Amino acid sequence: MSALKYWIWLASRRGLGAAGALTVLDYFVTPERAYYADREEYDMLPLHPSQRRDLEDKSLDRAERILGDCERLGLRIMTFQDADYPQRLRALADPPAVLYIRGRTFHFDEEAAIGVVGARSPSTYGEKWAERFGLELASGGALVVSGIAEGVDCCAIKGALKAGGPVVSVLAGGIDVPYPAKHRYLYEDVAAAGALISEYPPGTLNQGHHFPWRNRILSGLCLGVLAVECRPFGGTMSTARHALDQDRDLFAVPGALDAPMSEGTNLLIQQGAKLVTCGRDILEEYWDRFPEKLKSSAPLTPEAARERLEDLRQQQKERPAPKSQAPQAAPDPAPARETVPREEQKRRFTDDQLALLAALSGETRATDQLVELTQIPARRVLSALTMLQIQGVVEEHPGKRFSALVELEE
Repeated sequence: MSALKYWIWLASRRGLGAAGALTVLDYFVTPERAYYADREEYDMLPLHPSQRRDLEDKSLDRAERILGDCERLGLRIMTFQDADYPQRLRALADPPAVLYIRGRTFHFDEEAAIGVVGARSPSTYGEKWAERFGLELASGGALVVSGIAEGVDCCAIKGALKAGGPVVSVLAGGIDVPYPAKHRYLYEDVAAAGALISEYPPGTLNQGHHFPWRNRILSGLCLGVLAVECRPFGGTMSTARHALDQDRDLFAVPGALDAPMSEGTNLLIQQGAKLVTCGRDILEEYWDRFPEKLKSSAPLTPEAARERLEDLRQQQKERPAPKSQAPQAAPDPAPARETVPREEQKRRFTDDQLALLAALSGETRATDQLVELTQIPARRVLSALTMLQIQGVVEEHPGKRFSALVELEE
């Protein structure tokens, strides 16, 4: 605990900033050595004179007070030199020297973390899809990372919480200062299900100039960032720029060309962000890298699907033949195909499978026709068809043609 006060002293030097603190650490190695250095040693640092003067203030009163607040609030303090400090943040040009954390401890370098950001005053469309993506990403095994202030961020957090998945909110003020105040209960929910993280000590107000700095941490913790809805300027575009600078993946939800709140996301897509329409479009980028984390959402590989289907066929061959019986009358006509109620469809089938069943309704089609009709990549079509055969709801005919054995209720 005694060493932490020197970390807090260094991180709280006014005007030094995260990059300046890193410069000090590069020279002195530890904050304690920096604290006990003299002016002549500070003059050796490649810092602005005002920043070097900040280091001459040796008062530890504020650091001691912050330590007391953290103990009272049950906050953990993570420093740049801690073993579990995320390597994703350590690689940034301006990583935070200190992080204040309430809630669970995550090993971010082992998490399929996806940032979800967007406008503070989204349209109904933006609110809907922010919550939907938060829910689908969390359901698929991703760690949803966002802000918590208002708008898209808040909706994404609520969606992830509804899915029962872990969630992390990166704050622009002290963890004990909910912003806006009406979200204090949401703060509690996030702390219980995941974590609240800030580089600002307890008691710090959420000020406008904090948010751009906050955004670099939000994107830095993640593999990729999803922009749901935004203007072509502002905080979301700032986070997108941080993501690109940090070599993170960038995703965006398309919107109507005449929708003001979609101007930013449409622009990001035009500039190279991946257009996404569901959480699966994002998760599929990371199935190979995080097979255990995302296994619940990943489709079978074509090889694994074929093996499973072959095992099923082999089991059917090995079943004992029925005992001979006396000749019977001709069997009754085949019963009508099962109709799957709407409320059961999402539970029984994936989105890809539902699209294929709809395309096969009353028709027998080849795989290339299905790819063209559904606009689903061929690899995913083949995998989904195999799983539908295993479930006994699709039948294969000569010439690699398929038909559905069930109907979807409309």
